[in-house]
Parts: sequence; structure tokens; C-alpha cells
Amino acid sequence: MDSVEISVDQLKSLLASDHPPVLLDVREPWEFETAHIAGAKLMPMGEVPQRAFNELDEDTSIAVLCHHGARSLSVTMWLRNQGFTMAQSVAGGIDHWSRAIDPGIARY
Repeated sequence: MDSVEISVDQLKSLLASDHPPVLLDVREPWEFETAHIAGAKLMPMGEVPQRAFNELDEDTSIAVLCHHGARSLSVTMWLRNQGFTMAQSVAGGIDHWSRAIDPGIARY
């Protein structure tokens, strides 16, 4: 079983791989508009229970992202409990991504 969390460095490598994960951004629309990683799928945390089974594949790697990592960890645990066993939370969220990987992404 993969770790529940991955680092932003691991996410960078995974996104550049031949089989990148679905990058699931669970922040609110205004947060996504302020700063996001290209290719991310916006699904606000409150909408995940209604949308997950229609829009996500249980057999696909999912990297869950939020602002600092708390919401994404909560969503990751919920997804795993629902059978999405390859879901992983991005530790530090988009804030850490902006500081460590891509300073061109706005911080808020």
C-alpha cells in the first residue's frame, strides 16, 4: 500500500511520468482561480461525496491537493475508505508547491 501522503517533489516526478496521477484539487473555486497547477481537476471538498463515483476511477492514482494539506488529507482518507486505494494527499498543499517547485504560482 502506498503512503497516504506524498511530497511536492514526488508529485512533480509523478506528473512528469508516463502515467501521471489525476491531480484532484479540493479547494474552493476562488482559491483555484487564484492559484492552481495546470491540468488539475477542481472538485471542492464539499462536492467530493456526490461527484467522486461519477468522475474518478477507483483503479487510478489520485493526488489530492488543497492549500496546506489538511483538507486533502481528509479527502484522501475518505476516498480510501470508499475504495479509492491509490489516493494520496500532497503534503503542504499548493502553498508548499509554490514555495518549493513553482514560484510562479501565486501564494495566498
